[in-house]
Amino acid sequence: MTSSVIKFVHEDQIIEVKNPDPNETLLNYIRTKLKKTGTKEGCAEGGCGACTVVLGELKNDKINYNAVNSCIMFLPTLQGKQLILVEDLISKSGSLHPVQQAMVNYHGSQCGFCTPGFVMSLFSMFKNHTRFKDNLIKDSIAGNLCRCTGYKPIIKAAKSLNSKNKIDHFTQNKQNTISLLKKIKDESIVIYKKDKRYFAPRYIQELKKILKKNINSHLLSGGTDLSLVVTKERKDINSIIYMNSINELNYIINNNKYIEVGATTPLIDFESYIEKYYPDFTAILKRYGSVQIRNVATVAGNIATASPIGDTLPLLLSLDAKVVLKSIKKNRIIPLNDFFIDYRKTKLKKGQFIDSIRIPLFPKNIFKAYKVSKRFDDDISSVCASFNIEVINKKIKNIRIAYGGMASIPKRAKYCEKILLNSPITEQIINEAQESLKKDFKPISDMRAGRQYRMEVAKNLLQKCFLEITQKKLIRVNN
Repeated sequence: MTSSVIKFVHEDQIIEVKNPDPNETLLNYIRTKLKKTGTKEGCAEGGCGACTVVLGELKNDKINYNAVNSCIMFLPTLQGKQLILVEDLISKSGSLHPVQQAMVNYHGSQCGFCTPGFVMSLFSMFKNHTRFKDNLIKDSIAGNLCRCTGYKPIIKAAKSLNSKNKIDHFTQNKQNTISLLKKIKDESIVIYKKDKRYFAPRYIQELKKILKKNINSHLLSGGTDLSLVVTKERKDINSIIYMNSINELNYIINNNKYIEVGATTPLIDFESYIEKYYPDFTAILKRYGSVQIRNVATVAGNIATASPIGDTLPLLLSLDAKVVLKSIKKNRIIPLNDFFIDYRKTKLKKGQFIDSIRIPLFPKNIFKAYKVSKRFDDDISSVCASFNIEVINKKIKNIRIAYGGMASIPKRAKYCEKILLNSPITEQIINEAQESLKKDFKPISDMRAGRQYRMEVAKNLLQKCFLEITQKKLIRVNN
């Protein structure tokens, strides 16, 4: 079934928006059409959290409550979901939601501009978890910035929720919400608005047919990068194909040789799965972006964007990952190491799309990954490094090293690998390997770091990796 009408659930009813502008952000719609102004615009790039709203998404007859940045989410992607705003948290009787009351009790607001975003992030945490420990709280609000209150009152407010009754009016109305979501979940969307087109197919076969007729369309997954064309560059995207409606592409499979991740699998799901096999991968993902970002961003999107500072890319390169590409006529599998051609250029051709990513399992190897950035949480890398090493009898028998932020593409350190392969782990060898990085990379200077700093950091991360291997403990630097 195909429709040009976007349908979503809000305030216990199905809302219909006929033929919306594909480039309109959810934030703009909330503030100008719904006239709900609690949700704010701060950065317009998904970095401050002032625009945070929560989407209820139906999965296996259960509602997942996902915090998202409405400033970088296009309105048509709201199809089939429940929209929850800060105004909606107050019950019909007028009482504050437990999250709102906790913020009042612990003085978690000062100027108030950022407060609705914090409340919505904590609301998502409140609905999705039963216990609220420090790490969970800090991760939940890492994408929300405050310049005047400070974070301690907010964290105290969040901790106090442990003693609160988890039954709220959303829980009481859950069955009705599920019923409404089921009525609108399975529609494919096709929108023609003047010279703009938007497609949201439900199945891979639909996607192939649409691609055949709209070969120059932009493929949209999480949209955390593509949306900035509209919000920051003030340009229109004339043709969009939204991938995340295709459930066939949302999966994680493990065949004991490799983990296969479907193209629309959100990072939030992937990070919880990959932790068992590569804990450092999960640690980097938590710094990749906020919960709001990880709820929508995908590994496939990170690969397709091909940014030299994409945090997942050096990790995947060191793990010898492969990309499964599909088109109308044929499929092909490309090693990620061969996928990147030049700055933001890949071997992904028009008419093709990423179907999945295959990540080999190295149960005997040591896997380490590090990210250096100006801010710890929710910031872009200056340098990201990843190491996949097999050590036998104190000699390096297998090694893959990759860096992001050191070249125009994420790249393996081949010269460095050659020096280390079949060598003992000695100070002399590590020093030689550090110097060989100058052959592998010619970093640039930009707003995030200077070339000399980048090279020095790359050397130090190499040394840090081997110190941790030989000393069998995490090496931390105290500021």
